[in-house]
Amino acid sequence: MSNDLLTPSHLIILGLLLSFAIAHSGLASLRSWAETKIGPRAYRILFALVSLPLAVVLIVYFFNHRYDGIQLWQLQGIPIVKPIVWILSAISFLFLYPSTFNLLEIAAIQKPQVHLHETGIIRITRHPQMVGQVIWCIAHTLWLGTSFTLVTSVGLVLHHLFGVWHGDRRLQKRFGESYEKLKSRTSIIPFLAIIQGRQTLQFHEFLRWAYLGVGVFVLLFWQAHPLLIRATGNVYW
Repeated sequence: MSNDLLTPSHLIILGLLLSFAIAHSGLASLRSWAETKIGPRAYRILFALVSLPLAVVLIVYFFNHRYDGIQLWQLQGIPIVKPIVWILSAISFLFLYPSTFNLLEIAAIQKPQVHLHETGIIRITRHPQMVGQVIWCIAHTLWLGTSFTLVTSVGLVLHHLFGVWHGDRRLQKRFGESYEKLKSRTSIIPFLAIIQGRQTLQFHEFLRWAYLGVGVFVLLFWQAHPLLIRATGNVYW
């Protein structure tokens, strides 16, 4: 760990985040056009071939440089902090991965389609991935407390806030009035539409195998976390 406020790794992670954001959002904006040229399945594969390697590079670089910069605070010695971080991290995954509910479409086995959902987690927020990312960033920034982690978190949150605007714009263009009606019944801020009476929670909608799958993934990830840290440590970036 360096004691410098702004190490080169701070700028590198911002560059990696920008590269990922351009590739990810750029390909998303081209989806309608690209699907007419190469088809939905080929587009999904292309999207994955571009996005996944960039995401892996980001994750590895973050793990290897998470303690760079200045230690802004140190809370790891406080017993209550660790369970709070893990609970927040588990909650963040429930928001981050609602798209995994249809794994056959994600893997392009079934024809990938754009869906308008208004059930389950969408009743809480229509942009669950943004909310999940914010929660993840809060948890990890709280735990690590370094300037590098803070810079990374700010970059991730800004990317996802842009994704909120960009996603609403694309869906509005694609679905028109149907999406306007969905927007009127949902909210970006978690639980706001429910508090305002525009939406109601249906708890039975959360009784899905996908949520159980995410829960099992979190438990497995918790067990494998030390192994993952050691594995990324062997990559000298």
